[in-house]
Amino acid sequence: MTDSPKLRVKDWAEEDRPREKILLKGIHSLSDAELLAIIIGSGSKNETAVGLAQRILWSAGNNLGKLGKLPVKQLVSEFKGIGTAKAISIVAALELGKRRNAQVCFPQETILSSKDTFQHFYPLLCDIPHEEFWVLLLNRSSKITNRIKISQGGVSETIVDLKMILKEAVLHLASSIILCHNHPSGNPLPSQNDDLITQRVKDSCRLVDITVLDHLIVCDGRYYSYADEGRII
Repeated sequence: MTDSPKLRVKDWAEEDRPREKILLKGIHSLSDAELLAIIIGSGSKNETAVGLAQRILWSAGNNLGKLGKLPVKQLVSEFKGIGTAKAISIVAALELGKRRNAQVCFPQETILSSKDTFQHFYPLLCDIPHEEFWVLLLNRSSKITNRIKISQGGVSETIVDLKMILKEAVLHLASSIILCHNHPSGNPLPSQNDDLITQRVKDSCRLVDITVLDHLIVCDGRYYSYADEGRII
């Protein structure tokens, strides 16, 4: 007895095909696997694009954040039916989604808590495998006027130039600033160097009448806030 042939997407009922489903029911009706299948475009001889997409998502715990961290080479080596071109399409689509989430309309965004800061920076820092140090510039109404990347480093640290922070804060006439960097290790607790940087920036900004409101350390789905811990006073 032979196995029954695998259904191709074009053999499905029209309402179940991802592309047709968008036209009939709208983009929000599609599952993550169906959206990924559209990016992939086609499956293999024995697997539909949706089936392949489901398998890829399952390997990442059905977590798009984890999927976004997979490099092209790993996608190609681990999944039959995914060549270099398809892998690049997946990585590019996820990066585009990340950049969209990171876009902000600065004059309209007000930062009132550490959670606001976390939600602002998380899309920007959640997937990267190296440390980056950023500063958020605010006006007297706590509205964002600019966001500046100060430095980019390795897996465990990045060099922070105090003069660059002060230059940007003064140049943009900031009333207050918030420091933020990520820990790719997943441990949100600050290091001694983090403590030293926070203190040096705070002391230096005080001389030019600029307040350091917080220093946030961002990890996967969580963060450490100096302000929340009473360490920024």
